[in-house]
Amino acid sequence: MPTMPKSLFWTRTDIAGAEHVVLDGQQGLAARGVALAVDPIPYTCRYQLTVGPDWAATRLEAAAEGAGWSRSVRLERAGDGWRVRTGEEGDLDAALRAAGHAPVGLPGTDDPNRLADALDIDLGGSPLFNTLPVRRLGLSRVPADQARRVDVAWVLVPSLAVVPAEQVYTSLGPGRVRFASDTFAADLDVDPDGFVVRYPGLAERVDPR
Repeated sequence: MPTMPKSLFWTRTDIAGAEHVVLDGQQGLAARGVALAVDPIPYTCRYQLTVGPDWAATRLEAAAEGAGWSRSVRLERAGDGWRVRTGEEGDLDAALRAAGHAPVGLPGTDDPNRLADALDIDLGGSPLFNTLPVRRLGLSRVPADQARRVDVAWVLVPSLAVVPAEQVYTSLGPGRVRFASDTFAADLDVDPDGFVVRYPGLAERVDPR
């Protein structure tokens, strides 16, 4: 497995949790990361992400696990759409019900064609994935207050269900981007490379001193 030249670490600000990723952003993006959190139940999610030189996502492999269950999903761009494969052991829904939460159903999607318009992937709870549309759309170079709508393949965590979603990114000037989805919105602080420094209500980056 090749080494990566860059490392980023975020702490969750909404719940107990963190994310660490090693990456190479010289030709698009190659990244390996691990996220862990305690809500809705304690889980660890490991992922590998590949993004082309145009910053459109081409592949994601993610695996989530907790007590008594594990799941995996692989998304791979194929022609004009996405190929989705999944795996499951144990019973996540039983673990959720035992903790007082509603079941979430199966990982993946029963209709990959619904993802056909997605150029970006969004892994739930991960600030890394906001970088994809920020870089692909060149939001650091467009005029402030210019909104861009994007279609994404949204991977829910820890269920690893994949659903189509519409998101809006708006440049707010150097180092600031507004992210919106449905009724939710947050103004993100990003570094010159488009990586999130602060995501209000979700995470803050911890940089080496």
